[in-house]
Amino acid sequence: MDTSSTAFSAALRAAIARSGLSLDRLQARLQANGIPVSVTALSYWQSGKRQPERRSSLSAVRVLEDVLGLTPGELLTLLPPPKPRGSARRRAGPGTVNFPAQALQVLLEKVGAPHALEQQHRLNLMSLHDLCEIADGGGQRAMTARAVFQSTADGQDRWLLVYDHGGAEAVPPRLHALRNCRAGRVEIDTKHGLTAAELLFDRVIDRGETQLIEYTLTNGGPPYPDSANTYYREFRRPVREYLLEIRFDTAPRRCWQYTRRGPDAAEDRRDLELDTTGGVHSVALDFGPGVFGIAWD
Repeated sequence: MDTSSTAFSAALRAAIARSGLSLDRLQARLQANGIPVSVTALSYWQSGKRQPERRSSLSAVRVLEDVLGLTPGELLTLLPPPKPRGSARRRAGPGTVNFPAQALQVLLEKVGAPHALEQQHRLNLMSLHDLCEIADGGGQRAMTARAVFQSTADGQDRWLLVYDHGGAEAVPPRLHALRNCRAGRVEIDTKHGLTAAELLFDRVIDRGETQLIEYTLTNGGPPYPDSANTYYREFRRPVREYLLEIRFDTAPRRCWQYTRRGPDAAEDRRDLELDTTGGVHSVALDFGPGVFGIAWD
Protein backbone atom coordinates (compact mmCIF):
# COMPACT_ATOMS: atom_id res chain seq x y z
CA MET A 1 0.00 0.00 0.00
CA ASP A 2 1.21 3.53 -0.78
CA THR A 3 2.74 5.01 2.43
CA SER A 4 1.20 8.44 1.74
CA SER A 5 -2.21 6.80 1.37
CA THR A 6 -1.58 5.01 4.68
CA ALA A 7 -0.67 8.32 6.32
CA PHE A 8 -3.89 9.90 5.07
CA SER A 9 -6.11 7.02 6.20
CA ALA A 10 -4.41 6.84 9.59
CA ALA A 11 -4.77 10.59 10.15
CA LEU A 12 -8.42 10.53 9.08
CA ARG A 13 -9.19 7.51 11.24
CA ALA A 14 -7.57 9.16 14.28
CA ALA A 15 -9.41 12.44 13.70
CA ILE A 16 -12.76 10.67 13.41
CA ALA A 17 -12.07 8.73 16.62
CA ARG A 18 -11.21 11.96 18.49
CA SER A 19 -14.36 13.66 17.24
CA GLY A 20 -16.68 10.92 18.49
CA LEU A 21 -18.74 11.27 15.31
CA SER A 22 -20.11 8.22 13.54
CA LEU A 23 -19.69 7.86 9.78
CA ASP A 24 -23.43 8.42 9.40
CA ARG A 25 -23.18 11.74 11.24
CA LEU A 26 -20.12 12.74 9.22
CA GLN A 27 -22.00 12.00 6.03
CA ALA A 28 -24.90 14.15 7.25
CA ARG A 29 -22.49 17.03 7.99
CA LEU A 30 -21.01 16.75 4.51
CA GLN A 31 -24.46 16.60 2.95
CA ALA A 32 -25.45 19.77 4.85
CA ASN A 33 -22.47 21.46 3.20
CA GLY A 34 -23.59 20.33 -0.27
CA ILE A 35 -21.03 17.48 -0.44
CA PRO A 36 -22.62 14.10 -1.33
CA VAL A 37 -20.33 11.27 -0.16
CA SER A 38 -21.44 7.77 0.75
CA VAL A 39 -20.77 6.17 4.14
CA THR A 40 -19.00 3.39 2.24
CA ALA A 41 -16.59 5.90 0.71
CA LEU A 42 -15.81 7.39 4.13
CA SER A 43 -15.20 3.89 5.48
CA TYR A 44 -12.86 3.06 2.60
CA TRP A 45 -10.95 6.33 3.04
CA GLN A 46 -10.27 5.74 6.73
CA SER A 47 -9.36 2.08 6.17
CA GLY A 48 -6.97 2.86 3.30
CA LYS A 49 -8.89 0.75 0.75
CA ARG A 50 -9.50 3.85 -1.36
CA GLN A 51 -8.20 7.39 -1.49
CA PRO A 52 -10.07 10.57 -2.48
CA GLU A 53 -9.13 11.53 -6.05
CA ARG A 54 -12.03 13.25 -7.76
CA ARG A 55 -12.52 16.98 -7.48
CA SER A 56 -15.74 16.46 -5.50
CA SER A 57 -13.93 14.06 -3.15
CA LEU A 58 -11.13 16.55 -2.51
CA SER A 59 -13.81 19.13 -1.72
CA ALA A 60 -15.23 16.64 0.79
CA VAL A 61 -11.81 16.29 2.45
CA ARG A 62 -11.61 20.08 2.87
CA VAL A 63 -14.98 20.08 4.62
CA LEU A 64 -13.92 17.07 6.73
CA GLU A 65 -10.91 19.03 7.95
CA ASP A 66 -13.24 21.75 9.19
CA VAL A 67 -15.82 19.37 10.69
CA LEU A 68 -13.11 17.37 12.49
CA GLY A 69 -11.40 20.49 13.85
CA LEU A 70 -8.22 20.09 11.80
CA THR A 71 -6.17 22.86 10.25
CA PRO A 72 -6.79 23.52 6.53
CA GLY A 73 -4.69 21.15 4.42
CA GLU A 74 -3.85 18.81 7.29
CA LEU A 75 -5.40 15.84 5.49
CA LEU A 76 -5.03 17.00 1.89
CA THR A 77 -1.25 17.26 2.15
CA LEU A 78 -1.10 13.56 3.05
CA LEU A 79 -2.69 12.49 -0.23
CA PRO A 80 -0.52 11.33 -3.15
CA PRO A 81 -1.11 12.79 -6.62
CA PRO A 82 -4.36 11.47 -8.14
CA LYS A 83 -4.10 8.52 -10.50
CA PRO A 84 -5.09 9.00 -14.15
CA ARG A 85 -8.77 8.18 -14.64
CA GLY A 86 -10.72 6.92 -17.61
CA SER A 87 -7.93 6.32 -20.12
CA ALA A 88 -7.66 2.58 -19.48
CA ARG A 89 -11.39 2.07 -19.92
CA ARG A 90 -11.44 4.14 -23.08
CA ARG A 91 -8.52 2.17 -24.53
CA ALA A 92 -10.21 -1.16 -23.95
CA GLY A 93 -11.26 -3.03 -27.02
CA PRO A 94 -14.76 -2.88 -28.43
CA GLY A 95 -16.90 -5.98 -28.22
CA THR A 96 -16.03 -6.48 -24.56
CA VAL A 97 -17.69 -5.54 -21.28
CA ASN A 98 -15.34 -3.15 -19.53
CA PHE A 99 -16.56 -3.85 -16.00
CA PRO A 100 -14.98 -6.25 -13.47
CA ALA A 101 -16.35 -9.52 -14.81
CA GLN A 102 -16.92 -11.28 -11.49
CA ALA A 103 -18.48 -8.23 -9.84
CA LEU A 104 -20.75 -7.71 -12.83
CA GLN A 105 -21.90 -11.34 -12.82
CA VAL A 106 -22.79 -11.11 -9.11
CA LEU A 107 -24.84 -7.99 -9.83
CA LEU A 108 -26.66 -9.68 -12.69
CA GLU A 109 -27.53 -12.65 -10.49
CA LYS A 110 -28.85 -10.33 -7.77
CA VAL A 111 -31.06 -8.52 -10.23
CA GLY A 112 -32.39 -11.86 -11.46
CA ALA A 113 -30.74 -11.75 -14.88
CA PRO A 114 -27.65 -14.01 -14.76
CA HIS A 115 -27.70 -14.51 -18.54
CA ALA A 116 -28.56 -10.92 -19.47
CA LEU A 117 -25.41 -10.25 -21.48
CA GLU A 118 -26.09 -13.21 -23.73
CA GLN A 119 -29.77 -12.31 -24.07
CA GLN A 120 -29.42 -8.61 -24.87
CA HIS A 121 -29.12 -9.50 -28.56
CA ARG A 122 -32.88 -10.15 -28.52
CA LEU A 123 -33.29 -6.38 -28.59
CA ASN A 124 -31.47 -4.45 -31.31
CA LEU A 125 -30.64 -0.87 -30.42
CA MET A 126 -31.89 1.11 -33.40
CA SER A 127 -31.47 4.66 -32.14
CA LEU A 128 -30.00 6.27 -29.03
CA HIS A 129 -29.96 9.92 -27.95
CA ASP A 130 -27.89 10.89 -24.91
CA LEU A 131 -28.22 14.35 -23.39
CA CYS A 132 -25.50 15.07 -20.82
CA GLU A 133 -25.77 18.16 -18.59
CA ILE A 134 -22.50 19.66 -17.33
CA ALA A 135 -22.78 22.12 -14.44
CA ASP A 136 -20.49 25.00 -13.54
CA GLY A 137 -17.21 23.54 -12.31
CA GLY A 138 -17.30 20.63 -14.76
CA GLY A 139 -19.45 18.20 -12.80
CA GLN A 140 -22.03 15.98 -14.49
CA ARG A 141 -25.47 16.94 -13.20
CA ALA A 142 -27.59 14.50 -15.19
CA MET A 143 -27.81 12.28 -18.25
CA THR A 144 -31.06 11.63 -20.10
CA ALA A 145 -31.30 8.84 -22.66
CA ARG A 146 -33.94 8.10 -25.28
CA ALA A 147 -33.58 4.65 -26.86
CA VAL A 148 -35.49 2.79 -29.57
CA PHE A 149 -35.24 -1.00 -29.62
CA GLN A 150 -36.45 -3.54 -32.17
CA SER A 151 -37.17 -7.03 -30.92
CA THR A 152 -35.68 -10.09 -32.62
CA ALA A 153 -37.73 -12.50 -30.48
CA ASP A 154 -41.23 -12.69 -29.03
CA GLY A 155 -42.05 -11.76 -25.45
CA GLN A 156 -39.48 -9.04 -24.75
CA ASP A 157 -40.46 -6.85 -21.79
CA ARG A 158 -37.33 -5.27 -20.33
CA TRP A 159 -33.89 -3.82 -20.87
CA LEU A 160 -31.02 -4.20 -18.41
CA LEU A 161 -29.04 -1.06 -17.69
CA VAL A 162 -25.52 -1.40 -16.23
CA TYR A 163 -23.55 1.73 -15.45
CA ASP A 164 -20.38 2.82 -13.70
CA HIS A 165 -20.91 5.64 -11.23
CA GLY A 166 -17.24 6.36 -10.57
CA GLY A 167 -15.91 3.99 -7.94
CA ALA A 168 -16.59 3.48 -4.25
CA GLU A 169 -16.24 7.15 -3.36
CA ALA A 170 -19.04 8.23 -5.70
CA VAL A 171 -22.70 8.30 -4.71
CA PRO A 172 -24.77 6.37 -7.27
CA PRO A 173 -26.99 8.56 -9.46
CA ARG A 174 -30.77 8.36 -9.08
CA LEU A 175 -32.56 6.47 -11.85
CA HIS A 176 -35.88 7.87 -13.07
CA ALA A 177 -37.95 6.14 -15.75
CA LEU A 178 -39.54 8.90 -17.82
CA ARG A 179 -41.37 7.31 -20.73
CA ASN A 180 -42.84 3.91 -21.68
CA CYS A 181 -41.00 2.07 -18.90
CA ARG A 182 -40.56 1.82 -15.16
CA ALA A 183 -37.65 0.90 -12.92
CA GLY A 184 -37.63 -2.68 -11.72
CA ARG A 185 -34.99 -4.31 -9.56
CA VAL A 186 -31.91 -2.20 -8.83
CA GLU A 187 -28.69 -3.57 -7.33
CA ILE A 188 -25.61 -1.54 -6.38
CA ASP A 189 -22.02 -2.71 -5.91
CA THR A 190 -20.48 0.07 -3.82
CA LYS A 191 -17.01 -1.47 -3.82
CA HIS A 192 -16.68 -1.36 -7.61
CA GLY A 193 -19.02 1.57 -8.20
CA LEU A 194 -21.44 -0.37 -10.39
CA THR A 195 -25.23 -0.37 -10.63
CA ALA A 196 -27.50 -2.79 -12.49
CA ALA A 197 -31.14 -1.87 -13.02
CA GLU A 198 -34.10 -3.25 -14.91
CA LEU A 199 -36.11 -0.96 -17.14
CA LEU A 200 -39.47 -2.70 -17.53
CA PHE A 201 -41.40 -1.88 -20.69
CA ASP A 202 -45.00 -0.77 -20.37
CA ARG A 203 -45.94 -3.51 -22.84
CA VAL A 204 -44.52 -6.77 -24.13
CA ILE A 205 -43.12 -6.58 -27.66
CA ASP A 206 -42.77 -9.42 -30.16
CA ARG A 207 -40.39 -10.06 -33.04
CA GLY A 208 -40.14 -7.06 -35.39
CA GLU A 209 -41.90 -4.66 -33.02
CA THR A 210 -40.21 -1.56 -31.64
CA GLN A 211 -40.24 0.15 -28.27
CA LEU A 212 -39.16 3.68 -27.35
CA ILE A 213 -38.10 4.35 -23.76
CA GLU A 214 -36.66 7.34 -21.95
CA TYR A 215 -34.86 7.52 -18.62
CA THR A 216 -32.56 9.83 -16.72
CA LEU A 217 -29.68 9.41 -14.26
CA THR A 218 -29.41 12.36 -11.87
CA ASN A 219 -26.42 13.03 -9.60
CA GLY A 220 -26.61 14.65 -6.20
CA GLY A 221 -24.98 18.04 -5.81
CA PRO A 222 -23.60 20.58 -6.12
CA PRO A 223 -20.81 19.78 -6.31
CA TYR A 224 -21.52 17.11 -8.88
CA PRO A 225 -19.29 14.15 -9.79
CA ASP A 226 -16.32 15.16 -11.91
CA SER A 227 -16.96 14.54 -15.61
CA ALA A 228 -13.21 14.44 -16.45
CA ASN A 229 -14.15 16.72 -19.38
CA THR A 230 -15.66 13.92 -21.43
CA TYR A 231 -18.74 11.80 -22.03
CA TYR A 232 -18.78 8.69 -24.19
CA ARG A 233 -20.54 5.41 -24.92
CA GLU A 234 -18.91 2.12 -25.77
CA PHE A 235 -20.99 0.04 -28.18
CA ARG A 236 -20.52 -3.73 -28.14
CA ARG A 237 -22.72 -4.09 -31.23
CA PRO A 238 -23.57 -1.67 -34.06
CA VAL A 239 -26.13 1.09 -33.57
CA ARG A 240 -27.91 2.63 -36.55
CA GLU A 241 -28.01 6.13 -35.10
CA TYR A 242 -26.36 7.66 -32.03
CA LEU A 243 -26.90 11.32 -31.15
CA LEU A 244 -24.74 12.68 -28.35
CA GLU A 245 -25.59 16.12 -27.01
CA ILE A 246 -23.75 18.02 -24.27
CA ARG A 247 -25.22 21.07 -22.57
CA PHE A 248 -22.93 23.30 -20.53
CA ASP A 249 -23.85 25.81 -17.85
CA THR A 250 -20.57 27.50 -18.77
CA ALA A 251 -19.38 26.96 -22.34
CA PRO A 252 -15.87 25.47 -22.67
CA ARG A 253 -13.16 26.90 -24.91
CA ARG A 254 -13.34 24.07 -27.42
CA CYS A 255 -14.97 20.69 -28.00
CA TRP A 256 -14.18 17.71 -30.19
CA GLN A 257 -15.70 14.37 -31.14
CA TYR A 258 -13.55 11.24 -30.83
CA THR A 259 -13.99 7.64 -31.94
CA ARG A 260 -12.08 4.40 -31.49
CA ARG A 261 -13.05 1.31 -33.45
CA GLY A 262 -10.65 -1.33 -32.12
CA PRO A 263 -8.22 -2.13 -29.31
CA ASP A 264 -5.23 -1.04 -31.38
CA ALA A 265 -6.97 1.51 -33.59
CA ALA A 266 -5.92 5.14 -33.58
CA GLU A 267 -8.29 7.70 -32.14
CA ASP A 268 -10.10 9.79 -34.74
CA ARG A 269 -10.94 13.37 -33.77
CA ARG A 270 -13.07 16.09 -35.26
CA ASP A 271 -13.51 19.60 -33.89
CA LEU A 272 -17.06 20.64 -33.00
CA GLU A 273 -18.65 24.07 -32.97
CA LEU A 274 -20.67 25.25 -29.99
CA ASP A 275 -24.21 26.30 -30.87
CA THR A 276 -25.85 29.58 -29.86
CA THR A 277 -26.98 28.12 -26.52
CA GLY A 278 -23.49 27.02 -25.54
CA GLY A 279 -24.14 23.36 -26.29
CA VAL A 280 -22.65 20.89 -28.73
CA HIS A 281 -23.73 17.68 -30.44
CA SER A 282 -22.45 14.95 -32.74
CA VAL A 283 -24.10 12.12 -34.66
CA ALA A 284 -22.84 8.63 -35.51
CA LEU A 285 -24.58 6.53 -38.17
CA ASP A 286 -24.14 2.75 -38.44
CA PHE A 287 -21.45 2.90 -35.78
CA GLY A 288 -19.89 0.12 -33.76
CA PRO A 289 -18.40 -1.80 -32.23
CA GLY A 290 -16.30 0.97 -30.73
CA VAL A 291 -16.21 4.09 -28.58
CA PHE A 292 -17.91 7.35 -29.53
CA GLY A 293 -17.61 10.43 -27.35
CA ILE A 294 -17.19 14.17 -26.94
CA ALA A 295 -14.44 15.87 -24.95
CA TRP A 296 -13.75 19.50 -24.12
CA ASP A 297 -11.38 21.87 -22.35
